[in-house]
Amino acid sequence: MADPHSEVPPVMNTKDIERILPHRYPFLLVDRVLQIDLEASEILSVKNVTANEPFFQGHFPGAPIMPGVLLLEALAQTGGILVHQKGYDKKIAVLLNITNAKFRRPVVPGDVLHLHVKGLHISGMGGKIRGKAMIQDQLAVEAELSFALIDKGQL
Repeated sequence: MADPHSEVPPVMNTKDIERILPHRYPFLLVDRVLQIDLEASEILSVKNVTANEPFFQGHFPGAPIMPGVLLLEALAQTGGILVHQKGYDKKIAVLLNITNAKFRRPVVPGDVLHLHVKGLHISGMGGKIRGKAMIQDQLAVEAELSFALIDKGQL
């Protein structure tokens, strides 16, 4: 995939993402999608971390750090967009398992997260993705996430 720091127009904006994911504020954690490569099963999205995020009020006030579970959720949502674009648009990915999660650096207000996700296995029943969140050239978090696919009407 190309350099995520270059100024590239988004492939998807927030309105496009809201048509795919059921999440809404404050739990929609993907602001835009910069790149999708369906053949390589890869996607790159962006989350702008701002000081007015509601979780910063209670998560270490005075020294705000984005909660790790929300970083993993941002990776999962990016994976959900990839799954949708790969043709599973009548289904929704539901998280089953997280493995090999490693938190490498804190994420604070003002950071721009580049969420890189690679589909390792995706089928009509579910699958597994590998994701990493980068801040410029620094790794913030990495993990593998497994999911089941269920019909959207079951939610």
